[in-house]
Amino acid sequence: MFLLSCTEPAEHTAPPIYDRDSVSMMVSYGVNTLISDSGVIKYRIVTERWDVNTVRQPSRWTFEKGVFFEQFDEKFHVQAYVQADTAWYFDQLKLWHLRGRVRIRNVNGLIYQSEELYWDGMKHELYSNVFSKVTTPERSMEGTYFLSDEQMTHYTVSNSKGSFEREDMTGEEEKPQEQNSAADTVKAPEPVMRPKTQKHAKRN
Repeated sequence: MFLLSCTEPAEHTAPPIYDRDSVSMMVSYGVNTLISDSGVIKYRIVTERWDVNTVRQPSRWTFEKGVFFEQFDEKFHVQAYVQADTAWYFDQLKLWHLRGRVRIRNVNGLIYQSEELYWDGMKHELYSNVFSKVTTPERSMEGTYFLSDEQMTHYTVSNSKGSFEREDMTGEEEKPQEQNSAADTVKAPEPVMRPKTQKHAKRN
């Protein structure tokens, strides 16, 4: 005796997606565009991929393929540039988070290098809690904490070491018998850590 039974085939379906948190409002590829301010072209942005997501909280722009910025003067000469392997811009917070081979050059020739940097547009400051290197025509400094204004004209590097001329430390010229001496290598004083930088670093 054979027993036969009929069963309806099971339908395999995925659960519906209600959360649109991962959906970008705009995705642009091969971006190379100029940005004007008050009718004057001041910036260029170059990136392979630019995602704009206004659903995620906080809302953000994502440059997962890297980003390169240039700043121009009124005669369209390059004054400064910023580049990174990956970047996020939280537009509501006006906060940039740069990661991977971060490089910055300002109008005075200062060059900044690190693997991570935050740029707070509300407080008008840049900061990093990882190893950073600052190089100028006069000196070179390295440290594990960096804090600066947006123009990188006033900055602090803590836990640092570097080499520079004696007159850079004192603001005075060397005595005649010391004019031919070699550059001194010193350890810079460590400033007080600012608690708010630790709070910013948690924004990912």
